[in-house]
Amino acid sequence: MSIETEVKMGAWAGFEMPVLDGVADDVSAVAREPRTLMAVYYDTVDLRLARWGVTVRHRTGDSGGWTVKLPEGEEGPALVRRELNFEGPPGRMPAGAASLITAYARDTPLVPVARIRTVRTGIDLLDHEGAVVAEVVDDEVSVLHGGRVATRFREVEVELGDRPPAGLLDDVVSLLRDAGAGEPDTMPKVIRALGPRALEPPEVVPAALGKSPSGAELVRHAIAAAVERIMRHDPGVRIGDDPEDVHQARVGTRRLRSDLRTFAPLLDEEWLASLREELRWLGGALGAVRDGDVLIERLRRQAAQLPEPDTAALAPLFRRLAKERDEGRAALLDVMGSARYVSLLDRLVAAAADPPCGKAAQAPAADVVPGLAAGPWRKLAKAVKALPADPPDADLHQIRILAKRARYATEAAAPLVGKKASAFAVALAGLQTVLGDHYDAVVAEAWLRSATDGLDGVSLAAGELIAMERAEAAEARRRWPQTWARASDKKLRSWL
Repeated sequence: MSIETEVKMGAWAGFEMPVLDGVADDVSAVAREPRTLMAVYYDTVDLRLARWGVTVRHRTGDSGGWTVKLPEGEEGPALVRRELNFEGPPGRMPAGAASLITAYARDTPLVPVARIRTVRTGIDLLDHEGAVVAEVVDDEVSVLHGGRVATRFREVEVELGDRPPAGLLDDVVSLLRDAGAGEPDTMPKVIRALGPRALEPPEVVPAALGKSPSGAELVRHAIAAAVERIMRHDPGVRIGDDPEDVHQARVGTRRLRSDLRTFAPLLDEEWLASLREELRWLGGALGAVRDGDVLIERLRRQAAQLPEPDTAALAPLFRRLAKERDEGRAALLDVMGSARYVSLLDRLVAAAADPPCGKAAQAPAADVVPGLAAGPWRKLAKAVKALPADPPDADLHQIRILAKRARYATEAAAPLVGKKASAFAVALAGLQTVLGDHYDAVVAEAWLRSATDGLDGVSLAAGELIAMERAEAAEARRRWPQTWARASDKKLRSWL
């Protein structure tokens, strides 16, 4: 896998590549041999992948094989994508490539949707060590239909390599623009080839709300936002190179479960119970991996503060923790590779488009939603009031869960209520964060105590970590009443 950062620009028939030698200090230009690349792009008939910003192709003419590109966003004029390459013959997509598009294609088969021939001339930009810091190519592109050329276009592309000098991309783009290249354009070749249908919105997109939405419209908006988050991070969870993907997929799952609980009076009861149970199943698998990531990051941060001999003594603990995390990841991938998961994705897409709302949801959202959002808040306030002077760890953990539910309910209402709800959600998030710090410290201490059983030579170092965890838990206990005072401010919740 690599991260592809590139800028594309249209070029007219008379365009000539400018001199790029010395475009930056210690950067030289070396011409590449011309190549002819043949690529077949695959998608569903309704172009689901393209609409999500995903491309799948099989190409011959260079290293060949299958490539999946996943959107990572934009950096100025540059399009940034994860690029994953797989060996395999045409017409038979490797299992690894197919898994990355499960969330979008699901059980719908992929078919060839575009055949593109590219005659490529290029220039490598090398640093003083001979490493490629950028590739600049001039592509003559032919879109083929049957045995004939349906359309042609030309584009110039700059793709950054490893460790490019600061400002190199802007300098090269400026030279190309001065030579007559067009404005930077983030549209991939295949999207130009497929036409307007490929630019339509993806299956799941939170629709903009009008000034006076109904309860059903707000419910649909909230569901779509959570489902979109889950689906966009599905490929990253499978790749496993960034813990944030697991975190965001888990947040999407939790938020959706919370929103379904909040809006339960507006939804079909039987449908709701079944879907929430499936989300609990998925959330459990995501949570096992996420909790491992959090614990690893936490203990490594604390271990770095210990003397070197103690840090070295902790190696067996970290091996055990990594093993547990890897087991959780394997279980998660089994879940995501199952027919049950694909069925859940289908249900989520359908729910984002048209959730089964009852008559009560047809009323204006302003009449029903604040009252629904008040429910989680009342449960939180009641639970805090019932706490003893020195609450047990388990009670504080329950307050954290209730604070999270109240926050999610408030954020679901925020598109309707506006700044008042957003400010209230921020206060609830502060309470949730402090209690989350407390919970993480308690869990870490418990894990350390259980993990040191049978491991000789780590007791002293583990004891130092336990002391750190106790100190952090105590600090969180000291801070949480302050955050509760802020979250319970009557002014912030006057809209409820």
